[in-house]
Amino acid sequence: MKGDSTYTTIDEYLATCPKEVQPKLRELRQIIKEAAPDSEERISYKMPVFIQKGVLVYFGAQKKFIGFYPTGIGVEAFKDELTGYVTTKGSIHLPMDKPLPKVLIQRIVQFKISNNLKNAGENNNKNR
Repeated sequence: MKGDSTYTTIDEYLATCPKEVQPKLRELRQIIKEAAPDSEERISYKMPVFIQKGVLVYFGAQKKFIGFYPTGIGVEAFKDELTGYVTTKGSIHLPMDKPLPKVLIQRIVQFKISNNLKNAGENNNKNR
């Protein structure tokens, strides 16, 4: 990621990342798109984000890993399956030198979709 680059699309973001990381970032993007075909892609907080009734996941290239950010609920729901990864409250560090855990990423994204849809339904019911 180069300095203070301003980008408005994920393609523009990817173009600012180191060339050796771009294929893995494109793969992650495709995994997310397959898991969430009705989501919208945006840039928020200078990172790619997928939105469907709220934030699903962010991702971004870091110096030593790819950050995958399913927010706190996404990490907490899969904590038992994430023991081999460095995690924080809302992030999962995906090592650059290992294959992406495609099925796990898809499951996390699908969990976030279900959670967002459930929360959107609850909010609609409160307004009646």
